Formats: sequence, structure tokens, C-alpha cells
Amino acid sequence: MKLAILSCGPNSYSTRRLKEAALERKYDVKVLDTLKFAIDLEEGSPDLYYRQKSLSEYDAVLPRIGASITYYGTAVVRQFEEMDVFCANTANGITNSRDKLRSLQILSRHHIGIPRTTFVKDKRDVLPAIARVGGAPVVIKLIEGTQGIGVLLAETIKAAESIIELLQSQKQNVLIQKFVAESRGKDIRAFVVGDRVVAAMRRVAQGQEFRSNVHRGGIAEAVELSDEYRETAVRAAQILGLRIAGVDMLESSSGPQIMEVNSSPGLEGIEKCTQLDIAGAVVDYIAARVDFPDIDIRQRLTVSRGYGVSEILIRAGSNFDGKTIMETRLRDSDINVLTLYRGTTVIPNPREARTLQANDRLLCFGKLDSMRDLLPPKAQRRRQPTVGSLQQAPED
Repeated sequence: MKLAILSCGPNSYSTRRLKEAALERKYDVKVLDTLKFAIDLEEGSPDLYYRQKSLSEYDAVLPRIGASITYYGTAVVRQFEEMDVFCANTANGITNSRDKLRSLQILSRHHIGIPRTTFVKDKRDVLPAIARVGGAPVVIKLIEGTQGIGVLLAETIKAAESIIELLQSQKQNVLIQKFVAESRGKDIRAFVVGDRVVAAMRRVAQGQEFRSNVHRGGIAEAVELSDEYRETAVRAAQILGLRIAGVDMLESSSGPQIMEVNSSPGLEGIEKCTQLDIAGAVVDYIAARVDFPDIDIRQRLTVSRGYGVSEILIRAGSNFDGKTIMETRLRDSDINVLTLYRGTTVIPNPREARTLQANDRLLCFGKLDSMRDLLPPKAQRRRQPTVGSLQQAPED
């Protein structure tokens, strides 16, 4: 395997460890500066140049895109995707995770814990927004802050109002978030690779600091996660379109709540804390997946005229409730069930003998007209995606 690590910091701990892990496994690996690429576009022939020379062929790319170069970095990653090179994290996944508002918007439609959050622009909306998330204290976040920068705790409504007014006067976009008191000064970082958590640590703030980031002096300790926390971390990464991610969770009284999903998680703190070869797990995953190129379903669907992807909700008492997939006769209507979602359980390629239950969600591919007939009239009028709004060409 020939692997390219995209990084502007070749001497950083994470980049060095990933390179070492690849070399230990006898792979050909190069660290390439993301900003040294030139993107060439031509009909039927997307191409990349590196340091003014045509780029040689690579089997896989591992992006380590810093927040300051998100736009250009994701453009380079997207070009690799268009050249059919396997990318450990896609440009879309990186973009989804980099914007805190965008990531929470995507997660909010799924049954996954997140702190109550609101985003306002008008000064008159600030006080009602604070009330909606439960009142003071509240956490105020810059949408694109990293490593705890731009995260503030306002103990009173007056303090929150002053902080938000100041930030907005500086043209900053801010989120107002419920303060999870029982998790004050601590959080969980789960390192997700593919469909599993390969390591986890609890970060604990020191002194009066409420931010637990290691970069802000937090102390890390290895932790064994419960199934609920592992499943939540993996689902959050997958929902945002990431294969490799650091998922930060708060330990609330109601269970895990996603605080942030990082598309370029650092290795130093968690490797030293857990004494695990996380870099090796990342490289092994890429090697196992490199022969399976990405398929952009949105592009393919434009070719399959009249066909698309839909999510269908099984309602209590409906014709499908209590029936097996075979008994629904969906195949006779040219509809194939790809995945069944039951609570937090994901069942890919479910067998036809599987009995459906109320509130099951079926991800289906098939004829759009046939699937449209399965939607309740009210759902069609309101176009609610949770009950099967068609997704032939969803936006990024």
C-alpha cells in the first residue's frame, strides 16, 4: 500500500506516529504538505500536482487537516476522492465536523444525545434562547473554536448577555448551550476507527477551569466505556461521515451527550494515557479498506432515473407492523431494504424473515413512485425526513 498523510506539521507527534506505524508494517508512506498541492480540472481527468510536479499514484490518503486551512484542505481531499483514491476521512465528513453548528444540526435529527443548543443572531432573541436551554449557567461557544478556545462559561444571565453581545459585536457566530452540571470539568474522548472505539480516556480539568482539554492543562486517565457510550461515539462519527474521529462526550444523568466530533484527533494524549498503539489501528484500518473505493450515492442516483434512497418509518398499527420483511412484499414493488434501524441498533442487510416493529426505520433503495406511496399523507405535505422524505440528491 502506498499511503499519503496530508499534514502541514510533519514533526507533530500525531503525524510522526502515523508515519512510524505505516513504516513498521512495510508500507510506502509519504507526508505531503496540504498547502503545496495544485488542483487541476479538465473534462474527464481530475488531477493533482505537488510542488509543481504531477503527483504519483497513491492507494490511500489520510487527511490531517488543520482548522485554519479547512477550505483548501477539503478541496485537496475532494480532488483525491474524484481521482478514486481512498480517503480515510472524506471532505464532506471533515466539513460537517469542523463547524459546531453544522455538526449539531446533523446530529439533532437522530436519536443521539446532544446538549440543548440554540443559535441566534438578533440581540432580542438572546434572553429567550438562554431560557429555552434551561437558564444560567450556560456554555457559550464560537462555532469554529478548537482545543477549548472560544468556549466560555457564563454563571449568570447578565454575564451571558454581556459575553454574547461582545462576541457578536466582533462579528463572531456563537452557540448558547445547556451547561451539564454533573459533567463539570470532565468529559470523555473516544477514538473511533471504522465501526469501533479503539481507545478512550476521561479528561479532567484542574483547579477552577471547567474546560477539560489536555491543551488547557487537563489530566487524562484511561477509561473502559460502556456499550452505550461506545455505540454513541461510533454512531456520531458515522452520522457525520467520518471513519476516523475523536468523539467528545459529556457524562450526563441521562447518558452520553455529544459535545464535539473531531476529524483530525490528536494521538499524543490518548496514546500516552492508554499505552495503546492507536496509530497502528488507524493504518491497519486503512489497509483493510483501501481496496473498497468510495461510491458517492448522490452522483450515482442521478444516473438511475426514477430510483432513489428513502427512510421509511414503521408506525404502530400500520400494515407493516408485526410483519416480516418478506411479508411486506416490498421487493415486488422494486424496493430493497438496505438497513434496519431499531433504537440504537443498526442491522445492515436484514434478512427477509426479520419481523418489523413499531418505530423501526428502514433505509431503502428503489423506485421513487413506489416508496412515495408508503408515506402518510401528512408526512408528504410537511416533507418530514424522519418518516421517509426522499433523498435522491441531498445537499452537502
